[in-house]
Amino acid sequence: MVQRTVDHDQRRAEIVRTTWRIIARRGMAGATMRQIAAEAGFANGALKPYFPTKADLLMATYEHVFARTNTRIRELTEDLHGLDALSAVCMEILPLDSVRLDEGRVVIEFWSEATSDPAAREILVRSVGEWKQLMLSWCQEIDPDREWNSRVDALLTFLQGAQVVGVLAPAVNGSSENLKAQLEEQLAALIRD
Repeated sequence: MVQRTVDHDQRRAEIVRTTWRIIARRGMAGATMRQIAAEAGFANGALKPYFPTKADLLMATYEHVFARTNTRIRELTEDLHGLDALSAVCMEILPLDSVRLDEGRVVIEFWSEATSDPAAREILVRSVGEWKQLMLSWCQEIDPDREWNSRVDALLTFLQGAQVVGVLAPAVNGSSENLKAQLEEQLAALIRD
């Protein structure tokens, strides 16, 4: 009898990727532990050793989406500075294509969880805080003597609102073209005196 070695990190990652796909298609209500196990190809109950609760799985899935976005941001901004880097990071956060729309769907579901779960809220605050620090550093490259804090906060508020509109009401004003135009206006306002 051949004994298979289970790569637990790989299995955990597959469960998270499956959850991300299901939430993007059906929302959190459609992402039951039974459905996730079935779609990942595991027996019912096989998720428990990896994610004891659905909340644990949701947090891991959000972390996965945040890490994916940050990987793209690092790759895109490696040789960029100032306004170019700031613009690139904003473009990665906006729901401009199917991948970023799916990520936005997961993020919006996670925000709902964060309203009542302190651990989820902590992850959300940390995630947005990391983006804010990146943005502030690029703004300092534009003008080190200017106070950027409230301007970056306004930009982050726009980006989060754009995720909601892009996911929930793209026909209203959340088409890719419209979101890009809005971003240009936001960036122009950000650097104006």
